[in-house]
Amino acid sequence: MRNSLCRRTLPLLKQLCRPLLDSSSRSSTIRNVTYMPRPGDGTPRPVTLIPGDGIGPLVTGAVEQVMEAMHAPVYFERYDIHGDMKSVPTEVIDSIRKNKVCLKGGLITPVGGGVSSLNMQLRKELDLYASLVHCFNLPGLPTRHENVDIVVIRENTEGEYSGLEHEVVPGVVESLKVITKFCSERIAKYAFEYAYLNNRKKVTAVHKANIMKLADGLFLESCREVASKYPSIHYDEIIVDNCCMQLVSKPEQFDVMVTPNLYGNLVANTAAGIAGGTGVMPGGNVGSDHAVFEQGASAGNVGNLKVLEQKKANPVALLLSSAMMLRHLQFPSFADRLETAVKTVIKEGKYRTKDLGGVSTTQEVVDAVIANLD
Repeated sequence: MRNSLCRRTLPLLKQLCRPLLDSSSRSSTIRNVTYMPRPGDGTPRPVTLIPGDGIGPLVTGAVEQVMEAMHAPVYFERYDIHGDMKSVPTEVIDSIRKNKVCLKGGLITPVGGGVSSLNMQLRKELDLYASLVHCFNLPGLPTRHENVDIVVIRENTEGEYSGLEHEVVPGVVESLKVITKFCSERIAKYAFEYAYLNNRKKVTAVHKANIMKLADGLFLESCREVASKYPSIHYDEIIVDNCCMQLVSKPEQFDVMVTPNLYGNLVANTAAGIAGGTGVMPGGNVGSDHAVFEQGASAGNVGNLKVLEQKKANPVALLLSSAMMLRHLQFPSFADRLETAVKTVIKEGKYRTKDLGGVSTTQEVVDAVIANLD
């Protein structure tokens, strides 16, 4: 009797409970509204693409594959330029001015010989005054320090990178470091604005005003003036040599760092090394009207022929930079999907390039990212 009753009631109970089970399973996939677009915001956007030198075409090609797999609303206008050119072609500058956004692989900068850096030409021509590098721990990637989440914002147009050098007499070269109140104020404002909009709690100005009292003193004066307008954000200052020591011993104390040009280059690369290496750190250069996204810290392996021949360049940094680009273009859902897929691949640890302790090729990492796209 009991068995007969169970056979009759069990299907009924399943039928009654199915809506509850279905709603429970659906609730885990329901997405919250993250962005309410205006009509037409989904129109595919043109992006200027500069593959660059060495491994550049390999990692920019990785981004193209992932964007296509996601059906991301962007398309690329490709221009092949190389670091040994005398100048950036006019049509490339015109394309970035028109599109407002560029994705770039590494460009080799010749050492010495008086050849100008195309990277610097791009930044000056487009007034990309703020360089941003985000250095943070990726779950699953072992590092010496935990809880690292540092954003280095660096002035990008003056300082030691002004390129004002001349030979006074044979054997004596004078190189000018230029610091202006205008550029110092606007980079400080960008840093505090970034902190404010991204719920960051502290901005640290990096300087050497104990020695360069006028130049770095002007930079600090500008930072202090801007800091007074953001009372909710803690502001402090640190001398650059102490900053490097503190970075390698206790990096978790830093949040947003704002620096003049040369110091920012050194600090960003140090922070990147602490958090997992330059191969995984995203970044970009931004001005009032244009933005160029690229690997955050120095692409030191851009000309590594062995990595290029083996096709084992790490695409993670540029993939995460392209996610920053998608968010800049107001496509946050696509950015979230890409970042989540990349972080899943890193956490699982099965597909990693040599710099992260693995043996995978660039294409194997790309395939794994595509397989994990939600």
